[in-house]
Amino acid sequence: MKGFFLFLHKIQTMNYILFDGPSRNNFLPLTYTRPVAEIRVGILTIREKWEAFLESTITFVTEDYLSEKFPMVEFDKNIFINASFLPNAKIVNLIINLKPNELINSGNDLIAFYANESQDEVDLDSFTKIEYNEKVLHINSLTDIFKINSLAIEEDFKLLTKNRDSSKISNTNNLINSDNIFLEEGVSMEYSTLNASNGPIYISKNCEIMEGSLIRGPFALCENSTLKLGSKIYGGTTIGPNCKIGGEVKNSVVIGNSNKGHDGFLGNSLIGEWCNLGADTNTSNLKNNYTDIKIWNYDSNKFLSTGEQFCGLIMGDHSKSGINTMFNTGTVVGVCSNVFGSGFPRNFIPSFSWGGNKGFSNYKIEKAFEVNNIVMKRRNCDFSDKDKAILTHINEITSPYRSNF
Repeated sequence: MKGFFLFLHKIQTMNYILFDGPSRNNFLPLTYTRPVAEIRVGILTIREKWEAFLESTITFVTEDYLSEKFPMVEFDKNIFINASFLPNAKIVNLIINLKPNELINSGNDLIAFYANESQDEVDLDSFTKIEYNEKVLHINSLTDIFKINSLAIEEDFKLLTKNRDSSKISNTNNLINSDNIFLEEGVSMEYSTLNASNGPIYISKNCEIMEGSLIRGPFALCENSTLKLGSKIYGGTTIGPNCKIGGEVKNSVVIGNSNKGHDGFLGNSLIGEWCNLGADTNTSNLKNNYTDIKIWNYDSNKFLSTGEQFCGLIMGDHSKSGINTMFNTGTVVGVCSNVFGSGFPRNFIPSFSWGGNKGFSNYKIEKAFEVNNIVMKRRNCDFSDKDKAILTHINEITSPYRSNF
């Protein structure tokens, strides 16, 4: 790894680093296990977007306990970029033309700065400020992710398909606005309906869309993922790589490596990695009285209004639900939790919790690790010592939430 970064130093004229920014805790529980830059919005993760625009490998400034898995590499010249901002051509042009001790702001938000010294020693008050006043996609909360997902899919679609032709689409499929539909190589899809009238549809390499699936754009299905028989997918939805999805899904983001293989509704929701939603798991995304939805805020240690009328399930990595699980509007489930049983469980379920409507107990970390190892091996992935160290830390820092059951 060290040799790789030395090689990068030689070939890159500038070193780019994505930092979590002040809104990092607003994205918990997703950012318990990843930097902000590894959140998927649109087709790509935020890091992948910046790497594509800058044509450069990018590292991270993140929490200490995540830094071994997601390292930062500093060179003599470094541009630090706020990972909660999504790139566009105008911002990227400003960034690549930054001079030492210059920064870019958007209102009160810092977008990027150029520092010759270590980021720990930077005095931003002394920097020359450049104001960016134009439109930019920016996430500041969990609900922002699915709110801007349609726009982010459209931007990524332009980036990924520019000057390229789609793979051939079988004539057994019913296509509406086919110019807005793009298939990568190795896609298997027959007897399905794809409607790209309201936004593009992007199907990545080696995906399978089984017969009878109904898809409305904007929609992205990432590499090696599967839509099961008769799936119903509404716009604003992204399914990350290596997922199996069935039933009805609307305006949701599944980051990757997770399953919802059967019937049930998932709406206005965010699902992390290595999650599994059991058959007929359903989420409520709208309150019966149509009022704004509150969700758990980790910083405030209480429920705060999202200002949104629609919000379903937020689920951290390695969490699971049993068959027929019902999640109430705006439910937040932490990392490595197992939810099951009849009735609605509480709408904040801390990490490493085991139970349901009748109550929760601590999910022993040794048992959680056993399951994680089995789940990841099924996809030829290693449940590494780095993963174990991250989850051990999360188990420790989230124990006060469980003590309040």
